[in-house]
Amino acid sequence: MEPAAAAAGEGQRFKRIPRQAWSGNLELDPLLNENLEQWPHLNELVQCYKADFVKDDGKYGRYESVAPPSFQNQIFEGPDTDIETELQLGNARHSKPEDATEDDTPSTSGRQIYETGSSASSSKVHCSLSPLPAYEPAFDWENERSLIFGQRVPESLPAINNRFLHGLKITVKVLSLSFQAGLVEPFSGTICLYNRDRREKLSEDFYFHILPTDMQDAQISLDRRGVFSLDAPSPSVCLLIQLEKAATEEGGVTPSVYSRKEPVHLTEKEKQKLQVWSRIMPYKESFAWAMIPLFEGNHAGGLGDAASPSSPLAPSISGSSSQDSIVDPVSKLTLDGKLNHYSSGSSVIVEISNLNKVKESYIEDSLHDPKRKVHKPVKGVLRLEVEKLHDSHNDVDNVSEGGSMANDLNDAGDLNNGRCSRSSFDGIRSSLNSSAVAQKYAHHNGKISDADNGDNFQAFDFRMMTRSEPFSQLFHCLYVYPLTVSLSRKRNLFIRVELRKDDSDIRKPPLEAVHPRERNTMLQKWGHTQIAVGTRMASYHDEVKISLPALLTPQHHLVFTFFHVDLQMKLEAPKPVIVGYSVLPLSTHIQLLSDVSLPILRELVPHYLQESGKERMDYLEDGKTVFRLRLRLCSSLFPVNERIRDFFVEYDRHTLHTSPPWGSELLEAINSLKNVESTALLQFLQPILNMLLHLIGDGGETLQVAAFRAMVNILTRVQQESPDGAERNRFLINYVDFAFDDFGDRQAPVYPGLSTVWGSLARSKAKGYRVGPVYDDVLAMAWFFLELIVKSMGLEQSRLFYHNLPLGEDVPPLQLKEGVFRCIMQLFDCLLTEVHERCKKGLSLAKRLNSTLAFFCYDLLSIIEPRQVFELVSLYMDKFAGVCQSVLHDCKLTFLQIICDHDLFVEMPGRDPSDRNYLSSVLIQEIFLTLDHDDLSQRAKAARILVVLICKHEFDARYQKSEDKLYIAQLYFPLIGQILDEMPVFYNLNAVEKREVLVVILQIIRNLDDATLIKAWQQSIARTRLFFKLLEECISHFEHNKTGDSMLLGASSRSPDVERPASPKYSERLSPSVNAYLSEASRHEIRGTPENGYMWNRVSPQLSSPNQPYSLREALAQAQSSRIGSTARALRESLHPVLRQKLELWEENLSTAVSLEVLGITEKFSVAAGTRSITTDYAKLDCITSILMGLLSRSQPLAFWKAFLPVVYNIFNLHGATLMARENDRFLKQIAFHLLRLAVFRNDSIRKRAVVGLQILVRNSFNYFKNTTRLRVMLTITLSELMSDVQVTQMKSDGSLEESGETRRLRKSLEEMADVRSKDLLKDCGLPVTALEAAPEGSSDNRWSWVEVKHLSKCLVQALDAGLEHALLGSVVTLDRYAAAEGFYKLAMAYAPVPDLHIMWLLHLCDAHQEMQSWAEAAQCAVAVAGVIMQALVGRNDAVWSKEHVASLRKICPIVSTDVSAEASAAEVEGYGASKLTVDSAVKYLQLANKLFAQAELYHFCASIQELIIPVYKSRRSYGQLAKCHTSLTNIYESILEQEASPIPFIDATYYRVGFYGERFGKLNKKEYVFREPRDVRLGDIMEKLSHIYEAKMDGNHTLHIIPDSRQVNADELQPGVCYLQITAVDPVMEDEDLGSRRERIFSLSTGTVRARVFDRFLFDTPFTKNGKTQGGLEDQWKRRTVLQTEGSFPALVNRLLVTKSESLEFSPVENAIGMIETRTAALRNELEEPRSSEGDQLPRLQSLQRILQGSVAVQVNSGVLSVCTAFLSGEPATRLRSQELQQLIAALLEFMAVCKRAIRVHFRLIGEEDQEFHTQLVNGFQSLTAELSHYIPAILSEL
Repeated sequence: MEPAAAAAGEGQRFKRIPRQAWSGNLELDPLLNENLEQWPHLNELVQCYKADFVKDDGKYGRYESVAPPSFQNQIFEGPDTDIETELQLGNARHSKPEDATEDDTPSTSGRQIYETGSSASSSKVHCSLSPLPAYEPAFDWENERSLIFGQRVPESLPAINNRFLHGLKITVKVLSLSFQAGLVEPFSGTICLYNRDRREKLSEDFYFHILPTDMQDAQISLDRRGVFSLDAPSPSVCLLIQLEKAATEEGGVTPSVYSRKEPVHLTEKEKQKLQVWSRIMPYKESFAWAMIPLFEGNHAGGLGDAASPSSPLAPSISGSSSQDSIVDPVSKLTLDGKLNHYSSGSSVIVEISNLNKVKESYIEDSLHDPKRKVHKPVKGVLRLEVEKLHDSHNDVDNVSEGGSMANDLNDAGDLNNGRCSRSSFDGIRSSLNSSAVAQKYAHHNGKISDADNGDNFQAFDFRMMTRSEPFSQLFHCLYVYPLTVSLSRKRNLFIRVELRKDDSDIRKPPLEAVHPRERNTMLQKWGHTQIAVGTRMASYHDEVKISLPALLTPQHHLVFTFFHVDLQMKLEAPKPVIVGYSVLPLSTHIQLLSDVSLPILRELVPHYLQESGKERMDYLEDGKTVFRLRLRLCSSLFPVNERIRDFFVEYDRHTLHTSPPWGSELLEAINSLKNVESTALLQFLQPILNMLLHLIGDGGETLQVAAFRAMVNILTRVQQESPDGAERNRFLINYVDFAFDDFGDRQAPVYPGLSTVWGSLARSKAKGYRVGPVYDDVLAMAWFFLELIVKSMGLEQSRLFYHNLPLGEDVPPLQLKEGVFRCIMQLFDCLLTEVHERCKKGLSLAKRLNSTLAFFCYDLLSIIEPRQVFELVSLYMDKFAGVCQSVLHDCKLTFLQIICDHDLFVEMPGRDPSDRNYLSSVLIQEIFLTLDHDDLSQRAKAARILVVLICKHEFDARYQKSEDKLYIAQLYFPLIGQILDEMPVFYNLNAVEKREVLVVILQIIRNLDDATLIKAWQQSIARTRLFFKLLEECISHFEHNKTGDSMLLGASSRSPDVERPASPKYSERLSPSVNAYLSEASRHEIRGTPENGYMWNRVSPQLSSPNQPYSLREALAQAQSSRIGSTARALRESLHPVLRQKLELWEENLSTAVSLEVLGITEKFSVAAGTRSITTDYAKLDCITSILMGLLSRSQPLAFWKAFLPVVYNIFNLHGATLMARENDRFLKQIAFHLLRLAVFRNDSIRKRAVVGLQILVRNSFNYFKNTTRLRVMLTITLSELMSDVQVTQMKSDGSLEESGETRRLRKSLEEMADVRSKDLLKDCGLPVTALEAAPEGSSDNRWSWVEVKHLSKCLVQALDAGLEHALLGSVVTLDRYAAAEGFYKLAMAYAPVPDLHIMWLLHLCDAHQEMQSWAEAAQCAVAVAGVIMQALVGRNDAVWSKEHVASLRKICPIVSTDVSAEASAAEVEGYGASKLTVDSAVKYLQLANKLFAQAELYHFCASIQELIIPVYKSRRSYGQLAKCHTSLTNIYESILEQEASPIPFIDATYYRVGFYGERFGKLNKKEYVFREPRDVRLGDIMEKLSHIYEAKMDGNHTLHIIPDSRQVNADELQPGVCYLQITAVDPVMEDEDLGSRRERIFSLSTGTVRARVFDRFLFDTPFTKNGKTQGGLEDQWKRRTVLQTEGSFPALVNRLLVTKSESLEFSPVENAIGMIETRTAALRNELEEPRSSEGDQLPRLQSLQRILQGSVAVQVNSGVLSVCTAFLSGEPATRLRSQELQQLIAALLEFMAVCKRAIRVHFRLIGEEDQEFHTQLVNGFQSLTAELSHYIPAILSEL
């Protein structure tokens, strides 16, 4: 069942892990290597320590994931960014991608190397990115599993290897010893760990020998290292070093030479003496000692006078056991100022110069005795190398698995992490961690110090005996410490220690059991202590280590022999003399630690142990107990605890059948196990469990039950001892996972017995019997039993098939016996009931038990037939059916979560052979149920389970083939169906859960084949619609919003963070686990990325330019976040930049992947809909349109835009007719809007695509409508909407505005749209070259017309320019009203195709005019608006008006065009069009126009307008309104009459021609305009007004001049730096006026009659001379008459019109003169002939007559008639005139005089008294004028 295991070997499920060989030591004492079979318990024990571990490889799940994909940076462009190009340029610069740095970055960092090759076909796009990896970028299966409630945590290999992990290991090596006096004799010594506060040894002694330099054999003795284990650093732990030397010769050189104050060197003689003596003296005496604290404490000076050296291992770890400190290199310390600190990591050289010399022998306990005399310091130095070992094999991560465990041996301050430091149990060198140490040294000191590096001495750690944890290895020794012997006389005393088997004969050799001090020698027969020289009270501190026999008999005993030796050189070497003996039987004194006092015997007779012989013994010192010694037992074979010993004994008797058959002693022994104290119980846990299981397996029923209960009891106690509060105690886990081997096939498997016993117990409980409190314990420990059962089955399975399985085949499932399976079913059922019952009470035990059962099923799936397991699962599901209480529901989810995590979940069968995967169907059902659950946490959990599972499949290395992925997708596909069936369930989820579900849905759909999808779409229109609703949700939930944007908003405004404050949220969009990952990562701040290194150049380009260091931005971000509080953004800002960059990268890729995915699905859908093979609404296709809208309206990356066009092209190809139809106007408008929006982008790739997109729209418009009218309306509308969003202008540095880049780009795009050369563009965008041909099906003619497209493009550009111009005026609107009005006007004209917009801008214009009090212009705007509406109504035939009415309106306002086109009706686009175009609105605007014209006093216009309003009221029979209209008509006509009757002719306005010359005028330069001004504006006024406006526009370099005259200006002759205005008053020209007439024009002549004052031609006269004089007589004065034609006529919609044409006529001086005289004649005649309404109205006539006469007849008028005569009729000039001219001149003069005469007569008739005098003057004047004239024209007298 384990495909992955097949590779491991013969389908093996289990892995054997051999114990490491402990050199020769696992052999028990060779003397006693008896056959263990007779001692079954010993056999069990040895088996425990020897047997291989058996580990089930698949138990904790196995998962190989594929490498995470490397993410590309997605480029999200804004309108003004072009990151793509920047990156391309950047990459061009870094053209060496082989840089080493490139490879150092983690793969997820996402190279920003830009991908240029975009896939051409849109189907390929679909395969690029999957949303899942970006959603769960940090997917970590291990981590996800660990979050499951009750998750089983594997333990690392127990026992031996733990020694590396736990606590500290310290190696010590003696480098050298040197004395001031010189090192001549050999020294040796011991080092051990010592707790100076408690005065106890923590480890056995490590011996070393130092030979003097000339005696050294290549220094071999020093190469050995001692390895010591420590639980935790503590200031009270020291190294105790004790030196010894050969016992001093009497009268020889005393040791005091080494401690003299004054420097002294040994003489040669002394040296020789010492050397010779040391060779013959085998016995040692103590010489000096030192104590070195390993860790700095607060009481470092605790060594009395010894200036305590700073400790060698004192990095900041005093007292605390933070795991890091183990890793930190030892900090530099000074040791008496001269510590050579090697930079080699953790080894430190310690020089010990405070060796305390001793005067006499001592026991260790007394070293700290305050009573002791102060020792002299030795003048010498001992050098050690101390090093902390780190285990090179295990990561520090594993260390924290065990919790802390207080222990009587440890200081309160010490923390012991529960992992035991173990050491070699016998001093024999073991090859254990030689490799680790050797490697260390190889690295550190550059040379491997040791050839034979298996040579480390592992000092046994005494605390192992008191630790509460199972023994893991075999050790069985006794440490003997003789302490004191007090005799009555002084002697040189030493003691020999030996172990004997019996007391039959003292001459027999003792057992070889004593460990030697030298290396590489065998066990010895005895050991010696040092000599206590010349003392009555001899003290010793030696340690003798003895190996014990496997079985201790009462006969085994120790013999101590006391020797005296003379320390003098006689003829031969001194010989020791026996003083006496002491005997210690072992069996009586076996305890952990015992102090014993013994008497000393003179002689040992045979059988000296027997009581009977005691009387005959001869004792020294009257038989007092003068010999005091201490024993320390270290054994993992011999339990100190009697109850355990009893149990072992009874077990042996039971097993060997030596006990009576009823076996009650065994039962008692079993029951008394309850009372064993916990340490002992734990130490022998493994063998005890094995034995109990043996009894359960094959004992009788009573025994089984007793053993089971005892086992439950033991387990519960062990579990309670659990230091770290874990649910599964690690000793038990180690037992099940590693140690338990089901008796290695030596007897029947355990599981049948175990399940029967337990099953029967459970059934009794179910039947209601009282089963005692033990039952709850059974439930709590159920996990242990279930895992045992499973392992036992597994072992049986693999043994059955071990030999006869063909290679590479999977092990077939184990066939359980019917009875056993039934038993297991019942057991499962009972446990299930317990879960159910207890859950309702809310007990935590229930949840644990639930997880245990889940794991039971999980494990069984790998061993027995899965369908059998499904029975258990369905039993579970029945029990927990439907939506249950949330506690129960939670259990159910956890259960499913655990089972579905099985390695082979995907490959599981169904319950019936025909069914699909049973587990997945249950899972989907339940998850969907949960999503509908009221409890929010359940929902979140269900969603999470789903995502994790999908991720697990997706990244599973086994399922990477597409058919596998398809299979998985089909397994989960029903889920989508369920969601579609009940959408409210989905809508009720919160955002996070929706995202989880959506990601899963996308992933499923992504791996599905098209057939399945189409099948789903065939079901019903509603379902299909819902399916796409889900996709829309995807788009909105995974939308990318740039962090940059929210910077502006200040994230505090959004507060989705309130949802769950529990976990920090760095990202709303990514999976919840990412937040956990980031908070983890930011806790372990990324190390080792250099701040100035290449990393910073990679921080994502949206945020900074590459060369800008990140710190500044960090600072800003910090400031930001401190203000905002802990929102997602603030958190995000607080991340390390590398992490933040990762986060952004993931988010970008997620939203990109989702968009592309949705796009791909939409395309599939559109293709399917094209063949009509699915059900959807073909009228609007809103599935497609809504998705496209959703995609377009969000910010999308470059990759998306590249994929987008081909898809849109294909969709329009398939469904163009539907999409272009009226119903889809809204969609089209949106598409148009977004394409225009993209056309503004700076990034060229995007902008080009927008242009092509627009072309595709145009092509479809041609294809389906043959023209682009509607599209034009649509584009115009959208353009106007866009213009309000886009920033059209930007500030220049001097504060003025200029066109912005956006506008320029938009214009460029609109122009490119009509660019004929667009084929390359199409290729670039991945479309076929023929994409734009518009030929409807069945015909070959291409309807595409470039001309129309150009027109379209021109219209749009015009609208754009108008908008731009308007915006550019922004700053001067208030000042330059003319330009403002023109801006509105241009906008109105540009948007003419769209009535709404047209009207809107016209009304703006109207308002502007009213503010300026240009009433006539405002009225024209109102008329134009009414015209637009009337046209539309007439075009639709639903109005009271006809085309004639429109024509009459056009007379007033020529802008009203007569062709009522289809455009108005085409403008029916949603939100625009007919709704506003009603008769009422037309009347409203006509009335407005009426009011405004009246204000302008242009009454004749009012009349025409009223005539348009009247038909409406007539048709509606609104007589009241009609009456009002007619009343106002009356008023209008009266006003007209009044105007005409006025003696001063009525002028409605004055007109001025203004010419602009100069660069600063911009568009106005070299143009002439006619301005229409109110009638009271004089020339001076307008000059002032214009110079005010335009001076504001001058900058420092330009000045403004006004050209004073009205001559023609030649622009090229003007000064370049000056701007000129030329302002001239002009007169309007009547329609029928003769412009060639030489008369002077008098305005009032022409305006006498009522006629429309519509002017488009103006003239002005300019006098000039041809002879170059500025001033000349009349005979030189020529006249130029200039006629100007304007663009349009006044009154217009604006105040000024451009002069389009200007013509001029010249009149010669004489023509001028004749014209002047004729003009006056005409004026007089006009005055005389004008008909008057009644005779009474004489006054006005009289006044005007007087005015004209006075100007004509008074003689003093120089320029009058007289001057003409003098000029032309006298002398020389007269000869120049042609006769015809002369005749004309004379005729004119004569006529003039005749009319004057008539006028004087009429005047006389009209005047009264008061004017008599004036009349006389006139008569006199006339007469004198006649007289003067007669000089020139004699005929005049006769005429008059």
